[in-house]
Amino acid sequence: MRRLVAVFVMSVLTAALLASPSVASAIPGRALSGTGKEPVAVGTGGAVASMDLDASKAGITVLKHGGNAIDAAVATASTLGVTNPFVAGPGGGGFMVIYLAKSHQVVTIDGRETCPSACTPSMFIDPKTGQPLGYDYASDQPLATGVPSMVATWAKALRLYGRKSLAADLRPAIKVADRGFRVNADFRQLTESGLAELRAYPASRALLLTPAGNPLPVGYLLRNPDLARTYRLLGRHGPSYLYDGPLGRAIVHADDHPAVTPGNTLVTLPGIMTMSDLRAYTARVQAPTRVRYRGLDIYSMAPPSSSGSTVGEALNILSGWNLSAEPRATALFHYLEASRLAYADRDAYVGDPRYVAVPLHGLLSPAFAATRRCLVHQKALVSPVPPGDPFPPYQGCQSQPSPQAPTISAEGRHTNNIVTVDKWGNIVAYTNTINFFGGSGMTVPGYGFLLNNEMTDFDFAPPAPGVYDPNLPAGRKQPRSSMGPVIAFRDGTPVFSVGAAGGSTIITTILQIILNHVDFGMSLPAAVAAPRVSQTNSPTSLAEPAFYNSALRRQLTREFGEQFTEATGPILPLDHYPGDATALQILGHGRFEAIAEPVRLGGGSALVVNPSP
Repeated sequence: MRRLVAVFVMSVLTAALLASPSVASAIPGRALSGTGKEPVAVGTGGAVASMDLDASKAGITVLKHGGNAIDAAVATASTLGVTNPFVAGPGGGGFMVIYLAKSHQVVTIDGRETCPSACTPSMFIDPKTGQPLGYDYASDQPLATGVPSMVATWAKALRLYGRKSLAADLRPAIKVADRGFRVNADFRQLTESGLAELRAYPASRALLLTPAGNPLPVGYLLRNPDLARTYRLLGRHGPSYLYDGPLGRAIVHADDHPAVTPGNTLVTLPGIMTMSDLRAYTARVQAPTRVRYRGLDIYSMAPPSSSGSTVGEALNILSGWNLSAEPRATALFHYLEASRLAYADRDAYVGDPRYVAVPLHGLLSPAFAATRRCLVHQKALVSPVPPGDPFPPYQGCQSQPSPQAPTISAEGRHTNNIVTVDKWGNIVAYTNTINFFGGSGMTVPGYGFLLNNEMTDFDFAPPAPGVYDPNLPAGRKQPRSSMGPVIAFRDGTPVFSVGAAGGSTIITTILQIILNHVDFGMSLPAAVAAPRVSQTNSPTSLAEPAFYNSALRRQLTREFGEQFTEATGPILPLDHYPGDATALQILGHGRFEAIAEPVRLGGGSALVVNPSP
């Protein structure tokens, strides 16, 4: 049934992509039969959208009991750590964009993991060969685990902006962990994607697999008393229980002295984390990025997230064309080329700003965007295109010489995004992850959650002489990320928010949803569901099947020379796809529209406190 629904929704949306805006905006969200999930909900009192029904319910429960959007985001995220431990939980990190209605202020929390102090630029170089480690191999190693930052983010957000305690906001997650939840087909598929890693660790095998080491059957009631206990202890003792206490010591021991299954050959590089690394961690409040586009103010995350700068630069480039008046193929050609150029600048200049000088002002300057826009003519540029020069004075149509571009490593695609809003008008857009489906695959023994492998978001190989790379590992440095949801305002009033999963394709997913909604006139649910294509300064653009098989794709190739690779797999693939998204529309007069995916990764869950037509 799921595949039939997927084919139906994507075929309808492909037609919408080629149709007029009025047709596109009429497409409703569709729930998947038997899941209980609804991808669109409209009502008052507050709203939540996430990839999971229990998680969205947790956020709504907190809103109903006096919590605000910040409380709801923490409740939703912590419950996702129970029901979808492969993409969420205390072992990871993320970025939170918050609108505070009372002060009319946008703030962000940088909750990105840091590399242990012993990290070096050559940590992912094989000492025997002198070559970079294979990405998949490195991702399976405890060496790739960064300091978990999720709990610090939750605690910082609640201390500064929440209405309830961490203990109160963790109660819904504790309840789900104690009572259990039923394994569905999507959970089983996620298990299969990381089966070898889960089998390598006895604690992961005991929690997430059958005694024979196979995926749990669909319908199995999975309880996690260890995680329920962990959440209770965090609620009682606060974040110090992790960053300077027994949980932290357990994490360090598990990472540095991994307990592996006898006969394991997969895990060979232990971690290098220390308690001092945990004690040194701080989730940081920082100013958002901001650009103007079609009368909107678009706020997002500053570095080490690359989303705010890259989405912002691409929008600045695109603002020079009237996309809504162009033929759709021409408009999408401009989208692909703007994305291609913005990614070249992302890769060349964005890293942890505490370690590298990120020219953020230049990257977000409309004058700099003009020097990139003028490179776009009637045919697709050849990737990798070299970066531009985001330092004033901005002039000419020149790019830097090609050797200035670093070699970029792969980036994990396995993430989730949460949006929440409360009756007071506060909004949270929160993207978080443990990286791969299942992170490193290591469950912390006795504590019931998986550790991240986020340090593989660093570039592995030091660059050639004369080449600058802002994203090499270093002690306590944060790897560059693509996570960075947006909140959009018109005349100082919030109108919508959107965030996504999908590694480096997060940026193009957010960008395309904005264009679908703002330029092409699609309703926000249709904009989220529409087929996607992602250009990240690569020789080909990654296209979902419905887009790849469309006449529009063939026209882009024939007329503009754009080249595409099809994202293949059941429904949409786990390891190679433009990821799922969630969104929120502020309808006015206290009404909200929460939006989740109708199909991707099994569809998401949108809920409101008081449903209305």
